[in-house]
Amino acid sequence: MIDFSDLLLSQTVIERLAVATKKALFQQLGTIAGAAYGLSPAAVTECLASREKLGSTGFGGGVATPHGKLAGLDRVAGVFARLPQPIDFQAVDDVPVDIVFMLLSPPEAGADHLKALARVSRLLRDRSMVAKLRGAGSQDALFALLTADDARDAA
Repeated sequence: MIDFSDLLLSQTVIERLAVATKKALFQQLGTIAGAAYGLSPAAVTECLASREKLGSTGFGGGVATPHGKLAGLDRVAGVFARLPQPIDFQAVDDVPVDIVFMLLSPPEAGADHLKALARVSRLLRDRSMVAKLRGAGSQDALFALLTADDARDAA
């Protein structure tokens, strides 16, 4: 089982990421992932944009899971961001997105990438969890909510 504490670092959980467009979001995610995981911000941005061209990763309810595979990683890694102003994401339900969980994986991480994506999707399809994430008052509270899920699953 892939734990969120393995996917996220405290500095990759962002309480208020103010962006106006999907392109600006991907650029900011690239900057955050670049700093945290030693990646090229431009490469992360391009990876996310390329995947998004295949179809929106906005899966409904104001939630999106942009993802992709990128050389330079040794494991699946993530960035969680809450947007103070929802943005248009061409989501399946046309609801603007304010909760984003980005995943990046090494090119060879086929099964691990899919398992991580499935785990994130399960978490973010839970309406009560999404409400808690939207209501969390700090970055620490968001990180605790996301990683506390691991403890519940292990019990």
